[in-house]
Amino acid sequence: MALPGSPAGRETTTAGEPGIAGAPRAAAEKPGATEEPGAAEAVRIDLEGVGKRYDGGTTGVTALADVTLRVGSHCLLVILGPSGCGKTTLLNVIGTLDTPTTGTVRLEGVDVTRASRRIRREVRRQAVSFVFQSFNLFPALTARENVRFGADVAGRDRAGDVTDEVLVGVGLAERATHFPHQLSGGEQQRVAIARAIATGNPILLADEPTGELDFTTGVRILELLRGQSAQGRTVLVVTHNREIARIADRVVELSGGRIVHDGPPPGGRMPVAELRW
Repeated sequence: MALPGSPAGRETTTAGEPGIAGAPRAAAEKPGATEEPGAAEAVRIDLEGVGKRYDGGTTGVTALADVTLRVGSHCLLVILGPSGCGKTTLLNVIGTLDTPTTGTVRLEGVDVTRASRRIRREVRRQAVSFVFQSFNLFPALTARENVRFGADVAGRDRAGDVTDEVLVGVGLAERATHFPHQLSGGEQQRVAIARAIATGNPILLADEPTGELDFTTGVRILELLRGQSAQGRTVLVVTHNREIARIADRVVELSGGRIVHDGPPPGGRMPVAELRW
């Protein structure tokens, strides 16, 4: 099903390096800028000169400044930086939960910069899934019902079967009838990821998905996200943990709301199993 205003619908592919639409400019004026994709390529996330400023009385805070970013499919992209650098703001702008002050945001070919509430709602329903740092599970719904909610909202065919398959995939089939308060933090996080996976949406955004978890559970969650990118999704992970950035296809580092680095992790991508923190 095509998104409103989308020229190509939801099925997209990207040629060349994973998640990069075209090769980097030889002398790019902006860190992270990439060449326009060719006819055989597609960009799922396209930000051009995006800025975000929060004004309050006589003072104001610039959360993002002149961010240009293009991301394709089959990509695990890590957005890296310390607290307050603009990571979550960038994720919220990409996910249409916030609007930029300047610049342009396109998702799956749809310009959502100043789009109506209806179009933004449809984009979230059909194109973007969130894994929130606080999980945002419905406390009165079981694990299965929480996951089924994601599949239903996205209009998935065979939503019940999809739900059961995803719960098996995240290792929670035996906990499906438990409510969130009966689950550990790691299990709740896996339910949140399962709900995002169950939507079938091509863009998955995860805000500090391992921030409150033990190492073993964190590695399992990263393996899930790595697997989703391998299957064709565009996965963006926000983190302050540089070790996690080592498993990415691409690392975008922010400082003061600006991209200061955009490229593969130093030394190349490493397997999740080799992570240590």
